[in-house]
Amino acid sequence: MTRYPAGWSVAAARAAITADTALLQPLLNDPDPAIRIDAAYALATAADPDRTVRAAFRARLTSEQDPIVRAALVLATAEATRAHPHPPTTAWMRERSRDRTDTPEVRLAAAIGWLCLTDEPTPDDLRATVEGLATDERAHTMHDLPWMAFAGGSGETGLQHCVRKMLHPEQPDPVGYDDPWALRD
Repeated sequence: MTRYPAGWSVAAARAAITADTALLQPLLNDPDPAIRIDAAYALATAADPDRTVRAAFRARLTSEQDPIVRAALVLATAEATRAHPHPPTTAWMRERSRDRTDTPEVRLAAAIGWLCLTDEPTPDDLRATVEGLATDERAHTMHDLPWMAFAGGSGETGLQHCVRKMLHPEQPDPVGYDDPWALRD
C-alpha cells in the first residue's frame, strides 16, 4: 500500500473483511442468490493466508445449483488466488474450464480465472472454449456478477471487455472508451 488515501481505504476495507470472515462465510449459504454472490465478492478480498475462504468457496460450489452463483464462486476463487498464489488452484481452474459436465457459465468463469492467474500463452482449446461460450446472451447474464459489471463500459459488457483484452489485445478500444486507469497523453 502507498500513502495515497485510496490505498489506505483499500487496506482498511480488506482488514475489516478479513476480521469478519467468520460473519460473512455463512452468507455463502443464504437462500437469496444475490446475497451469495455479494458474499463471495466481499470474501474474495480477505487476506486468507491459511486458505479457509478459498476452501469455503470450493465447498459451497459442490452444493450450489444456481449457475451464476457457481460462476461467482469460481471467480471469487480466482480473485483470492490472485492475491495469494496457489498453483494447485490455478490448475483446478484449468480443469474446470475443460469440464463439459459443468455449466457454460462455470466453464467460462474458470477459463477467465485461469487467464488472470497465469502468464502462460493461451492454449488453443481454452481460446476456443472462451470464444464459443462468450455469447452476447451469456455476457448479459454474467453482467450480474460484480467482477463483470465493473469490467464493462462504453458499450461493452464486462465479459466482452475481458475477452477482447485477454484474447485479442491487438483490437482497439471501442470509440469513446473511457478507461480510468489508462495512461493519458
